[in-house]
Formats: sequence, structure tokens, C-alpha cells
Amino acid sequence: MIHPRIAQLAPGVVLCAAVAFAAMGLQAIEEHWTGRPWLEALVIAILIGTVVRTFWTPDKRWAPGIGFSAKTLLEFAVMLLGASISFQAVLDAGFGLILGIAVVVALAIGASYGLGRWLGLPRRMAILVACGNSICGNSAIAAVAPVIGAKPEDVASSIAFTAVLGVIVVLTLPLLVPVLGLSATQYGVLAGLTVYAVPQVLAATVPLGLVSTQLGTLVKLVRVLMLGPVVIALSLVAGRGTADAKPSLAWNRLVPWFIVGFLGLALLRSIGLVPDAILRAIVPTATLLTVISMAALGLGVDLKALRTVGARVTLAVTLSLLVLIAISLGLIRLLGIL
Repeated sequence: MIHPRIAQLAPGVVLCAAVAFAAMGLQAIEEHWTGRPWLEALVIAILIGTVVRTFWTPDKRWAPGIGFSAKTLLEFAVMLLGASISFQAVLDAGFGLILGIAVVVALAIGASYGLGRWLGLPRRMAILVACGNSICGNSAIAAVAPVIGAKPEDVASSIAFTAVLGVIVVLTLPLLVPVLGLSATQYGVLAGLTVYAVPQVLAATVPLGLVSTQLGTLVKLVRVLMLGPVVIALSLVAGRGTADAKPSLAWNRLVPWFIVGFLGLALLRSIGLVPDAILRAIVPTATLLTVISMAALGLGVDLKALRTVGARVTLAVTLSLLVLIAISLGLIRLLGIL
């Protein structure tokens, strides 16, 4: 006999999984014809889910599973991602560059958030845009969303616009090399500080050579590690800023369980207690759960709400990226990177 809770969740989860597999299939086709995933599966999943929702509104039979996929599965996926992070890469990078990356992330988040609010974005969406631009694009948005209680339409629109801009950055960032006279080392640092996803860093740096690729990837990985402290800080601020929240010093109220799991798995990975064989299973599992979660977010999107914020989100993301590039170039000059 099927457990009542499983029976309740099954329809919505299966629907989200079907959308996710369709998105991954489209990404595979895209990679086959173009050589790289210009539009990632998690973005495609949101788009498919949004299209489905446009023509069909799921009734209450689907709601529990869709909600479970959008929240709990996403939190579990974020936790699993910790196993792919090694703190050793941070130690190898050197204190000056590590501190510089942290400063860039902090300044970029503050500036991006300020721009978003100035442009009239809701507080939660401004946070999503700021973290997405400043840390690691879609992954940061997905990780921050459950911490600040972001609405599905806020998450979907932030990811959609960030994803489009991410592709534009990959295509146009190399043009700055001759314009600014950047060396391979300088360009690698710039790409690592500004491009959203690790695969996109590779796409943006490989044409410039091995030095740019290696340094860009390292800087990007260190930048991704900033996600943990940022999410913990946001969880503290969100807890204090919730009107109906009761004062509490309980650890599980201050720091979400999945962030504790993320940091714990990162520590285990760093000291060699997560074998490569297990990691090879964890990474695709986390990816699959994230895509399923994005499908759920798409299925919860109201296109009318997206239309009201589209132009402002686009402008906020664009201006935030320009600020991030300017701050990153400033760090390169300040550290005397040649």
C-alpha cells in the first residue's frame, strides 16, 4: 500500500520530473548541434513549465508535489552541491586574491541590490538579482531563493534574464581583451569574477589559451565558495526581517539545514572523505534535482506578474553586470596582476 504522503506528492513530482527530462533532452540536442549548452536545462525547464502553466493551471491534486519539488528538492540539491567544493583550491589561490574575490562579491552584491531597489524591484527579487550577478548566476539564485522566501515568479524571472545575459557575456567578454589590452592572466581573473557558471567560464576562456582557462576556473571556484557565507548571512537577516518571526536563538532557525549540509559536505570533500566515485554520483543527482525544482518554479509562474517586472529586471541585471565588471577590473589593477 502506498503511503498517503507519497500518494499526495506523486502527481506533482512526476509532472515536474517529466518537464525536467524534456528540458535535459532539449539541452542534449542543443549541445549536439552547437557544441555547448548555450541555454542550460534548468532554464529550459523554467521556460517549459511556464508555457505549460500558460495554457493549463494545475488544480489542487498537483499542488503538493509541485510545491515539494520547488522547495524541498531544491534545498536537498543545494546541500549535495557542497560535495563538489574543495576548500584546498581556496588555500592554493593565495590570501590576497581570496580576500579580493570576497571584497568584489560583497561590493557587487551591495551595488546590485541598491540598483535593483532604486529601479523599483521588490526586495526579494533585488536580492536574487544581486546574488545571481555577483556569485554564480542561476545556482546562486536557486540557493538563495528558499532562504529569503522568494516567490516562484521572482525566481523564474531572475534566472531567465540572468541566463540570457550570461550567454551574451560569454560571447562579448573576449572582446575586452584587445580593447583594454588585457593579458591572458588578467583576462582569466576577469572571466572568473564576472561570468556566471563554471561551464560558461570555460567557454569564455578556452579561446584565449590555457593560462586564462586555468586561472579563470580557479577564481570562479573561489567565487562560488562565497555562496555559503552569503546564504548564511541572508538567513540571519531574513530571520530578523520577517514581521511575524519570533525572536529565537535556535540554530536551526538561524541557519537552514541544507546550508549546514552544504558546508559539511564541502568539509568532508576537502579532507578526502568523499571519494571520486561517490562524487560522480552526487553531482548528476544534484543537477537532476535542481532541474526538477526549476520545472516546478516554472509551473508556478504567473506570466502577468513577469510582464510587470520584465523591463526593470532586465535593466537591473544589465547595470549590475556592468558594475561587477568595473569592480573586477579595479581589483586586477589594485593587485597588480600582470
